[in-house]
Amino acid sequence: MSTEPATRSAGQPSTAENPWPVRTVARKIAEWIHRLGAVWVEGQVTQISARPGTQTAFLTLRDPAADVSMSVTCPMRLLRSIDPPLRDGASVVVHARPTFFLGRGSLSLRANEIRAVGIGELLARIERLRKLLAAEGLFAPERKRPLPFLPRGVGLITGRASAAEHDVLVNAQTRWPAVKFHVVNTAVQGVSAVPQIVRALSTLDADPDVDVIVIARGGGSVEDLLPFSDETLCRAVAAAGTPVVSAIGHEPDSPLLDLVADRRCSTPTDAGKTVVPDVREETARVHQLRDRARRALHGWVDTQCRLLDQLRSRPSLADPLGPVERRAADVTTYVERGRRAILTTLTHEQSALTSARARLTALGPSATLERGYAVVQFTDPEGNLRVLRSVSDVAEGTPLRVRVADGAITATTHAREE
Repeated sequence: MSTEPATRSAGQPSTAENPWPVRTVARKIAEWIHRLGAVWVEGQVTQISARPGTQTAFLTLRDPAADVSMSVTCPMRLLRSIDPPLRDGASVVVHARPTFFLGRGSLSLRANEIRAVGIGELLARIERLRKLLAAEGLFAPERKRPLPFLPRGVGLITGRASAAEHDVLVNAQTRWPAVKFHVVNTAVQGVSAVPQIVRALSTLDADPDVDVIVIARGGGSVEDLLPFSDETLCRAVAAAGTPVVSAIGHEPDSPLLDLVADRRCSTPTDAGKTVVPDVREETARVHQLRDRARRALHGWVDTQCRLLDQLRSRPSLADPLGPVERRAADVTTYVERGRRAILTTLTHEQSALTSARARLTALGPSATLERGYAVVQFTDPEGNLRVLRSVSDVAEGTPLRVRVADGAITATTHAREE
């Protein structure tokens, strides 16, 4: 009675009036999953359950860059054959077939081969990622932002109660006691490190009181430092709007985060000294600059005072009316000299004029007439009036004009005088 409706409902579309039973949905999901076939899966082991006396081991495989995990089952002999033995946090590549259990409605991977990812393979993957990020320009010096001289707040992402946290806080507060830290404790290794660090970075980047972010961790093996070479974390740091300081491990350690960050510090201690200035050094520098400014100002004032003294001691300012009075005396002298020169010239010209007038008077006909002489003039054949010097100069009958002192009379010649 119960089988017939189930068969009938499985062949029909699922509706509110004719829903599928749970077993039908589970069977259909199992059919789709089983079509996927065997796949190679990479991840990190977060939990291993291998009870003595059982034939099946259970593992949890987690994506290191996201909060996603899956259950893996494998034969116990397969787990024991792995050398060295698997441990939590190990990176593995699993060849498995997805399996959907109808009774529990759960999905797991049935593994038939497990390969531990060796150090060489991890380093090769990191190198390939380094070349990829370098080609995209994430390591370019021109995209790196300068750190603020004195940040209002410093964001610190590190492990809880770790030596790295202590080194950063102590060294920074020793150099600048007033520095304010916004500490976010996260996992710094293992499968949960990358998601937690990315979330902490996003939180601090959105905080307006944080001017610089420090990601710090102590030293460790290559496997321990793998989260700081993760592509997701590197891209998140490159996209952050706040300058990021990388302080991972010791001097020889060089995760990809060091290349993407705006500043790389060799150790967490170095990061504490980098993010803030030294208050003693800055105070001494302020005193030096203040002394230099005081000396420069005093020197400038002294120079200007000497210049003013020199200007006041000049004759033009010591006796401002003296040059005017001397120039006034010179003007008076020149005026008098000009007057005398003009009078001398006038006197000389007047004497010359009087002498010329006397000569003209003495030589003129008026003087001759006043002495009893007469001036006789005649007209020559050309019609010109000429002075008669001798009677022979004119022909007989030529009219003559005689000028005497009292006037002029006209006469005519009648005969020549011998």
